[in-house]
Amino acid sequence: MVRRYRAADASGTLAVFLLAVRETAAAHYDAEQVAVWAPDDIGLAEWARARAAVATHVAEIDGQIVGFTDIDRAGHVDMLFVHPSFGRRGVSSALIEAVLADARRAELTALTVEASLTARAFFERNGFVVVAQQQVERNGVRLTNVRMRLELTY
Repeated sequence: MVRRYRAADASGTLAVFLLAVRETAAAHYDAEQVAVWAPDDIGLAEWARARAAVATHVAEIDGQIVGFTDIDRAGHVDMLFVHPSFGRRGVSSALIEAVLADARRAELTALTVEASLTARAFFERNGFVVVAQQQVERNGVRLTNVRMRLELTY
């Protein structure tokens, strides 16, 4: 179900990102915020480079990409998104397990994330604690997210 990202996954992961923000996250963010977070003009080549630059994991069901996540070398999870049609099916949990496995292999002491208001409860259920709520700005539009941290013990 969860595997490493491949170059051919760029369009599928981008589609999941756009749908997740535009449909799922829209419950916590207004139309203007969603539009700057998931604009129509995200370039596929730039997206593919960003995915390949970090350890990205892809979740598939019946050959369809239904979610993805990533982790950088410092233990920061920048993205964890699931296709809206596949929410509440364990996809996010499987993805966070892949991230935790990477963190253990790298002997990291903590994971961090800047979680959307939509994702906050998921990360809390997985042991992350809130460090601070913050406002970030994208193209002049403010969005609220939550800096969170998970201390890892071995």
